[in-house]
Formats: sequence, structure tokens, C-alpha cells
Amino acid sequence: MISIIVLFLVFVLIAVRQIGKIKLQIWQIMLLGAITVLITGRIPINNAFKSINLDVMLFLFGMFVIGKAMESSGYLSHLTYRFFKKTKTDNALLIAILFGFGFLSALLMNDTLSIVGAPVMLLLAKKHNIHAKVLLLALAFSVTIGSVMSPIGNPQNLLIAIHGNISNPFVLFLKYLFIPTIINLFSVYFLLKLFYKEHFRGRIIDHSQEPIRNRNLAFLSKISLMLVLILIILKIVFVFFVPVFQFQLTYIALIGMLPIIIFSKKRIEIVRHIDWYTLIFFASMFILMESVWISGVFQAILKEMNFEITSLPSILMMSIILSQLISNVPMVALYMPLLIKAGASSKALIALAAGSTIAGNLLILGAASNIIIIQNAEMRSKETITFLDFAKIGIPLTIINAFVYYIFLVIIP
Repeated sequence: MISIIVLFLVFVLIAVRQIGKIKLQIWQIMLLGAITVLITGRIPINNAFKSINLDVMLFLFGMFVIGKAMESSGYLSHLTYRFFKKTKTDNALLIAILFGFGFLSALLMNDTLSIVGAPVMLLLAKKHNIHAKVLLLALAFSVTIGSVMSPIGNPQNLLIAIHGNISNPFVLFLKYLFIPTIINLFSVYFLLKLFYKEHFRGRIIDHSQEPIRNRNLAFLSKISLMLVLILIILKIVFVFFVPVFQFQLTYIALIGMLPIIIFSKKRIEIVRHIDWYTLIFFASMFILMESVWISGVFQAILKEMNFEITSLPSILMMSIILSQLISNVPMVALYMPLLIKAGASSKALIALAAGSTIAGNLLILGAASNIIIIQNAEMRSKETITFLDFAKIGIPLTIINAFVYYIFLVIIP
């Protein structure tokens, strides 16, 4: 029970972010939670080390190196100009962010886009005098929703596509989730316009291209980015056509960063300045969530609750709620075998993918991509997204998202 209390206190502290005059960052709060369950013996030290997902940690490390090199060299600013230069108003810029990063997250995975996207949002906010918080929220919601429609958009979708006995996952995901995803991306646009209308009045914006600061590092960053794109395409091929060959996401990030690590003279400086705080957050989160899992509380609740686990409303509701408490990937790992054992249809598994993904829109801790964006913003500037900033849009947005996906899952045979 102590693990549950600690988890609850972590939620409260993340919402408040301050004790007296002490202002806490998210990674510090999660680290405090992990230390507490270790000290109280809620999780053995050997279990704690085993709970830290090395694949996730190495993937983030590799992508952080690439992202930092792109930013430091000026190559990221160059790409930002090329991508957004045709947007002439603040409204058009918002649309471009939502649909650009939304569609890219379906291919490059939402966590990857979060790493690259956070500094882009800070740059756009500074250039066009738009509150950074609004653009960071747009990024967070777009990469979450956009990743819903693809079996490779996020880790939980990939888990369902590989182990869910789905014959043609790309076709099935697009069949049920493509159109509602477009609608839900528009819903983000209207909600942001509603809550932050003073920032989007159709004002004319003027783009300016910043010079490349380090041409050698920019060239290496470009090679690294191309390697990542090529390897992602190879992964898609291997996953669905040569399933016996295990090509992990970790390989993509680590191979992708090699040109920078091997050939750049600034390799040490880059590694020293990557977002180590986010890595500490994830290691701590794995430990805390494992202690909650060991407690067996949520497994018992799920077993005792008298509801139809294969019904679409139940799947959507439970996946959204449980993803806030034990994270969406462990939740899918728990729920999917129950659905398969109960003889659930492929449509039910698609509902699980949609529900567990849009759970990231409800509260900050609902998705790893949210944490990556916030930690990146706080590390690079004083800008952040508070718990309430996120929730006041995230709660109505998640309700709309769930309703839209439910309607399309029901009406499409």
C-alpha cells in the first residue's frame, strides 16, 4: 500500500510543483518517489535495477545526442525554417504544427518527435512572439494523437501490432483510426484557439532563416537524421515481413548517433549537455511503477471489477484511467492477454491502442512524450507546462478524443 501512497503523493507534487519556497522539477519529484519506495523496502534493489528498461534509456540517450547536435549546429533552425516558411499567419502556423508533427509521429514515433520538437517550439515562440506554453501544448497533443493511427507510432501500438494476432496492422489501424485522428487533430486546434484565443488572431508572421553555426556538425547531424529515417523504414519492413529478425528501436537511436560520436570534435560537449534530467526521470519512474506493480493492487482491482472487458466503452475507459497510474505500455501488456484470452476481436485491440495512446492527453504523466517535452523546455528556458495548464485542455480533449474514436469503431464494420 505504501507504493500506492507514494504514487499518489508524486501526482500531487507534480500538480503543485512547490513545497514552501522550494520549487521542484518533475524529475526531482519522481526521483524522490523512487528513493522512498527503495528506502521503505517496497522494491528490492535488484528488482529496481531490473525494472529500468535499458532499451528505452538507450533509445532516449541516442536521440538526445542527435537532437542536441542538430540544435547546437543550427541545423534544427534550418529545418524549422524550411518546414514552416510557407505559413503566413499564426493560425496557419498552429495548423502546420498540429498536422506536421502529428503525421510525422505516426512514422517516427511520438517520443522521437518530442525530443526534436521541443526546441523547435521554443524557437518559433521566440521568433513570432507567441507564448511558448501554447506551442508546447500543441506539440504534446499532436504527437500523441498523430501516433494513434499507426502501429509504429508509439511503443504500445507496436506491442499490439506484434503480439495481438493482427494480420495486417497498417491497413487495420488506418481503416479504423485515420479519419478520427484527423478530426481529433482539428479538435486540438479549436480547443487551443478557445483557451488561448489572444495568441491566435490571424496575425501575419514573417519567417527568417538563421545561419548554420557549425557546418561540420550540421553535416553530421543531417547524416544521423537520414540514418534514423532509413533504419525506421527497415524496422517497418523487418517487423511485418521478417518478424524473426528483432530490430529494436534502441539500435536505430544508437546507430543514428554514431556519426556525431565518432567524427564530431564536440562529442564530449554534446553528451555533457544532453537532457540527463529526463533520463533520471525515466529511471526513477520505472522503479516506482515496478513497486506499484509488485504491490498487486491494480491487478486485484481489475480482477474484482465486474465489467465486460471486451466491450469498446470498457476498453477505452480502463485504458485511459489505468495508463495514468501504471503507464500505457505496462497497461497494454496487462490488458492485451486478457482480451486475447477472452476471444476479443481485432477491433477491440485497436480500441486498446487508441485508448492507451490518447490517455497521454489527459494528464502530464499519461505519456512519456509529455515529460520529454516539459523537461526539454525547462532545461533550455524558463518556459514550462504546469499540471493545470495541461489538464484544463487535456481533460476535455481526451473526452472528445475517446468519443470520436468510439463512434468510428462502432460504425466501421
